[in-house]
Amino acid sequence: MQIIKTSIEGLVELQPRIFEDERGCFFETFNQATFEMLGLPAHFLQDNQSFSYKGVLRGLHFQKSPFAQGKLVRVVTGRVLDVGVDIRPGSATFGQYEIFDLDAKRGNMAYIPEGFAHGFVTLEDTIFTYKCTNIYSKESESGIHWNDPTLKIDWQVQNPIVSVKDQELYTFRSIFG
Repeated sequence: MQIIKTSIEGLVELQPRIFEDERGCFFETFNQATFEMLGLPAHFLQDNQSFSYKGVLRGLHFQKSPFAQGKLVRVVTGRVLDVGVDIRPGSATFGQYEIFDLDAKRGNMAYIPEGFAHGFVTLEDTIFTYKCTNIYSKESESGIHWNDPTLKIDWQVQNPIVSVKDQELYTFRSIFG
C-alpha cells in the first residue's frame, strides 16, 4: 500500500496494490500490520456504509471529544470528492482542507484523523464506506455548513442535494471564532 501525504499533517491518501487478471481484480482495503508500519491508526471500533445518488453532498461532520473519530474512507462503487478540514485548535493548518478524488476503479482511500471535519459529494451513484476509530455519539456530533463562506470549498457540483440536517449546520466562525 502506498501512502500519499498531503500538506496537512496526518491527512493522507492511500493507494492499495491492485492485482488484476481476466477474472477481475483484488486488493486489501485494510491490513493492521501494514497500517501500523505506515504509522496510521490500526484499531477501528465501528464500520459505516451509505448509498447516495449522484449529486448528494454529506457533511461537513465531526465528533467532539471524548468521541472524536478518525475515519478510513473509500468508495465501493462510484466516485466522490472527499474533503477533510483541519479543525485542530493550534494546528499550523487550522481551517485548511484537502480534497481527494476517491474512485472505486482506482481503489484509493483517505485517512481523515481525529480533529477533522469530513464530508463528500458524489460524482456518480456511490456506495461509500468508512471505518471509525471511535463509536458514534449523538451528543458529540457537530458539523460545519457545507457551503461555509470562510472555507470556500469548491465541491464542483452545481446545486448538490443536501439534507435538512446538514443545511442547518454551523458556520466555521460560529464554532471556532
